[in-house]
Amino acid sequence: MVINGASAIQSDYDRKAELKAFDETKTGVKGLIDAGITEVPRIFLIPSPENLNSEQQELILPTIDLQGINEDPIRQKEVVEKVKDALERWGFFQMVNHGIPISVLEEMIKGVLDFHEKETEVKKQWYTRDTNGKTRVVHSIDLYATPVTNWPDSYCTNLDYNLTS
Repeated sequence: MVINGASAIQSDYDRKAELKAFDETKTGVKGLIDAGITEVPRIFLIPSPENLNSEQQELILPTIDLQGINEDPIRQKEVVEKVKDALERWGFFQMVNHGIPISVLEEMIKGVLDFHEKETEVKKQWYTRDTNGKTRVVHSIDLYATPVTNWPDSYCTNLDYNLTS
């Protein structure tokens, strides 16, 4: 796998082979960073930059306020529309007033950071593409399905947690 960006200028670029090589490392984006890459690998690059508008105003992260969503059906419908719009236009958004205590969010962040600092062999034990497992680490969930690979590593769980108790 080319991890220094040199593949971006090669005409014989084999995306499928590079995706497979990345997937088989089981180390994800953090593994690339730990390996010392200096350029973003081609699998993460948007193939046609002509769609980007250099005169575009400053981009602002979509923020969705969940305040009152449980009390007002009209508010709930508005929030659903905002989520839909944010996902269609951006693919992500920030939620506020979701009711998850800051202490829980801080512990989640700490857990992710702690996981990333573990030895590579320990992290590989959690890597899988099997969606039936309880907890797993997946690097680029749609790795083989999209023309551009997603950058974040994902931590997935099929367990239900009651955050209000």
